[in-house]
Amino acid sequence: MKVSVPSMGNRGLEEQVGEHFGRVPTYTVVDTETNEVQIIQNTTMHMGGSGYPPDMLSEHGVNVMICGGLGQRAITMFEEMGIMVYVGAHGTVKEAIQMWQNEQLQPATDENACRQHAFRGEGIGDGHGHNH
Repeated sequence: MKVSVPSMGNRGLEEQVGEHFGRVPTYTVVDTETNEVQIIQNTTMHMGGSGYPPDMLSEHGVNVMICGGLGQRAITMFEEMGIMVYVGAHGTVKEAIQMWQNEQLQPATDENACRQHAFRGEGIGDGHGHNH
């Protein structure tokens, strides 16, 4: 299973979890069966490229997205791609994955979606500066 965590750079498991999953510089992807770690550069429209994070991560075979929080539109996009989303992650990528493995994170729902994202233009990582 491939698990993705929005990350602030290229340090793999030791990198910090990014607060705004759509605007992070990288996504750290861990294959839980082989322990292979892959760093994916964020080339989506939020970073001057094209497409959305759910599309890009789906193309890399991601099954699970672990993050601090995200808006309802993003949750829906991940669901449409067949990617499960869990919220409440913080610390390093390694710590976030351990939290998920220990069932300490909650599945993303409309009830725990980030409300600040829900009423903005794009609804995905709009960079308005609140903490998750």
